[in-house]
Amino acid sequence: MDQLDRLIKMAEDELTEYSTDARKMEKLRRKIGLSVPLEQQRRCREALAAQMSSGGLPKLVEEQRQTVALPFWGIAGLGLLGAISLVQWVGYIVAVAGAVAAYRIQKWGWELQAKRLLLQTLEDIETRIAQPQQSE
Repeated sequence: MDQLDRLIKMAEDELTEYSTDARKMEKLRRKIGLSVPLEQQRRCREALAAQMSSGGLPKLVEEQRQTVALPFWGIAGLGLLGAISLVQWVGYIVAVAGAVAAYRIQKWGWELQAKRLLLQTLEDIETRIAQPQQSE
């Protein structure tokens, strides 16, 4: 689903800006409205809703990605410290493994947060479209 990947990248771009979630959703809604037909929006929303889980580790990583990755950064630092002070090559392996794990956890959390923002935006678009029909 190439369209969904493009929308996720658009959501990740919005996450880089320092603003409220409502402002991010507003800017993302404009971009989606101009570039994606309504039927594709619905298909992307359904596919994204199926991908997103509601609990467990993914939810924790999405909300607290830096907190979850912090112990792995600590392991990387301790491995590097041990490698330098004790002159053992195993410490370098531990340092690299800890840094890679921390980076991947943070990247995963970033992607989950972008998907959640995109899903909320697509649902908001859907409710805004449905509102005028209900008021008649």
